[in-house]
Amino acid sequence: MQDQAAKLRELVKYGKEDSAHHAPRIIAVASGKGGVGKTNLVVNLAIALVEMGQRVVIFDADLGLANVDVLVGVVPKYNLYDVLQGTKTISEIIVTGPAGVRIVPGGSGIQDLANLDYYQRERLVQSLKELEQDTDFLLVDTGAGISRNVLGFISAADEVIIVLTPEPTSLTDAYGVIKIMSKFKLHSEVHLVVNRVASAQEAQQTIGKMVTVVQKFLQIKVLPLGYIFDDKAVGKAVRKQEPFLLRFPDSAAAGSLRQLATNLLEGNYRPPKGTTGFLNRLIRLFS
Repeated sequence: MQDQAAKLRELVKYGKEDSAHHAPRIIAVASGKGGVGKTNLVVNLAIALVEMGQRVVIFDADLGLANVDVLVGVVPKYNLYDVLQGTKTISEIIVTGPAGVRIVPGGSGIQDLANLDYYQRERLVQSLKELEQDTDFLLVDTGAGISRNVLGFISAADEVIIVLTPEPTSLTDAYGVIKIMSKFKLHSEVHLVVNRVASAQEAQQTIGKMVTVVQKFLQIKVLPLGYIFDDKAVGKAVRKQEPFLLRFPDSAAAGSLRQLATNLLEGNYRPPKGTTGFLNRLIRLFS
């Protein structure tokens, strides 16, 4: 049975290369509270995946504190609003960050997703289709918390990663997000990443607490994806506006982040639904 399952995963993983319709894995990265290192994780995870031969786009969907560009030291001139207005294509607003990671600045355009007319919607659908053929991963950096915007992106994505730290408040807030995902049946499973752990044992304890309480009270499966060591190299890299994976490639944090990316690549996952499905779900939820 295990061999059969492994073969099926291989077919899902590599079969898309032969398909005329290539669809990227669309993963929303969220957290129950701010300050847990979510955006830093998104940026460095994207770079780790690029190092592994994947083509990655980051969609910066954090309206309240959009700072992907700050972390990588680039300044986008345009954002999704310009695409919706028809003055720019999505290719023209994309900025290329370190290691070739491409970034779509959401900006004020995200608020306009609720009020698209027919032509704006078609323009956006066609723009996102342009990304499909040369993108393997679309990482959506959502805001923190459980706002309507955040839940919209969580619901529309193929997969969800929740980032938390071992702190009790972070655990409580992360559980709050997972509880809503379960209550409204947004997803049947969710990935979990524990950031800033002092040891592997602390990571396992944190994951164990979450898995226990979720199994007891909720109808959703928690999939531990990995953890990242608490490392001074991370703060030093942030101050330099450089991803720690590039600034300190041999640091403990970089090592654990690469393992996390490996787990994401090699793990089982549902077939991606494509950017058109993602956008349609998003517009429906925002309307």
